[in-house]
Amino acid sequence: MRANEIKDYLSEKLGSSVDYFGDPTLELSKLAKIEEAGYGEISFISNPKYEKFLTTTEASALIVSKDLKIESARPGLGLFQVDDAYLAFVFLLEKFTPPIELIRNGISPSSFIHPSAILADGVSVGENAFIGENVRIGRNTRIFQNSVILAGSLLGEDCTIYPNVTIYHGSKIGHRVTIHSGAVIGADGFGFAPRSDGRYHKIPQIGIVRIGNDVEIGANTTIDRATITETVIEDGVKIDNLVQIGHNCKIGKNTVIAGQVGISGSTKIGENCLLGGQVGLVGHIEIGNKITIGSKAGVAKSFLNEGESLRGIPARPIRHQLRQEALLGKLADLIETVKVMQKELDELKSKST
Repeated sequence: MRANEIKDYLSEKLGSSVDYFGDPTLELSKLAKIEEAGYGEISFISNPKYEKFLTTTEASALIVSKDLKIESARPGLGLFQVDDAYLAFVFLLEKFTPPIELIRNGISPSSFIHPSAILADGVSVGENAFIGENVRIGRNTRIFQNSVILAGSLLGEDCTIYPNVTIYHGSKIGHRVTIHSGAVIGADGFGFAPRSDGRYHKIPQIGIVRIGNDVEIGANTTIDRATITETVIEDGVKIDNLVQIGHNCKIGKNTVIAGQVGISGSTKIGENCLLGGQVGLVGHIEIGNKITIGSKAGVAKSFLNEGESLRGIPARPIRHQLRQEALLGKLADLIETVKVMQKELDELKSKST
């Protein structure tokens, strides 16, 4: 694409003006990492630590934010100035990436589809997939090889279910949902009642999982069905790989959960929250809206103040955690001071006797 065509494309996608400095006829054919980009390629700068590449990059063009000072840019470098450089690069990535046909259109003869299942127009089902009794699947949804959808489950339109996904009975999944390989939706919640003889009696898990629209669920993530009622994943939630969500949890709209997070049962997480990798949350607590939880934090109680940032074990508001870390850094000096004071005190006691 020529630079002027990219400018018009980004303006349309971003819904805002794009300023371009450079040759409007410059041909750009590939996207690349800024460290590796060469002639005819385009990259981006959204992190200040990469600003040094303005003078050294061999790319033909860069996407940069409008507040970036570009006076030091290498001569001849094409520059697209936008409000959000990262989002602009994502749109270009979609534009430059040709579609890959991972599943054939239509129904594979080796798949099993129960006679009572209802598949709308445009549904594709891959080899050895299993579609159970009374399952309903919306238009243009794709079920990849070896995936299993058990009885009574509902899937909306334009969903993508990658290979080896298991969706247990009664699950309800909205439109434009993507579920990656190895994920399990609707397995039994972890519920066992202790008996007087020391054994455990399994608690029936008779609820379901309900997933909203525009949700993405990573590989090998598990979302347990509710003991009663529903485990809920609301619209726009993005979940990374290897995440465990316990029974009766509720994850609010547009919340993002990074890899290896564990959320215990009956915990509620608000809208637009960010959970870093390996965060752990105990059960039966509530997290408010727009709360950020730093990686490896252990959350043992509810936090409801909108927009708060948490970190540490146990998790605390970041201002308290940073103060505590600063004090810990002074602990060695404090101990030495106490030793000196103790020695002086002992000497005074000795003299007084």
